Amino acid sequence: MKEQTLYFQDNFFSAGKTEIFNSSKEMVGKLDLKSTFSSSIDVLDKDGNMVVSGKFAFFGNKWRISDSSDQEIGVLKQKLTFLSKKYEYETFERGTYFIDSEPFSQEYEITDEQSNQIGRFEKVSGFFSSPAYQLSNFNEKVTIEELIAIVMGVNAIRKRNNAAAGGSGN
Repeated sequence: MKEQTLYFQDNFFSAGKTEIFNSSKEMVGKLDLKSTFSSSIDVLDKDGNMVVSGKFAFFGNKWRISDSSDQEIGVLKQKLTFLSKKYEYETFERGTYFIDSEPFSQEYEITDEQSNQIGRFEKVSGFFSSPAYQLSNFNEKVTIEELIAIVMGVNAIRKRNNAAAGGSGN
């Protein structure tokens, strides 16, 4: 499989639909950010059909990803580290994947259990606007839509951590 690269963004208020584009600037799907008050998302194909969804478990810190029939296909969780950003995505039939980023970097690498790079993503904007991401997929084990849900899960975990850190000073 050749490399597949997509571009998508979060909304400023983290609600509503945003378009997903390929490197030829063609719309290939949509990202439905369900609500300002929750972090749940749906990844839709270009016809508007839900392919995968992601959300936090009730009172949990794990990001759960489900397929179009609402079957859970994987769980994303943050790994505790000193400075680097590390996450683990455990699927139920396809193994475990690792998402790593160096301190202060906006680039993440996704690897499998044998340390093979299966994808990467980076935040390409977001200083005064909504964060936008570039995602590249190098494998066939994890679909590009599932990788989008993983990226949005990492984003949701980081937002939740930042909100908790900001609220702990009161």
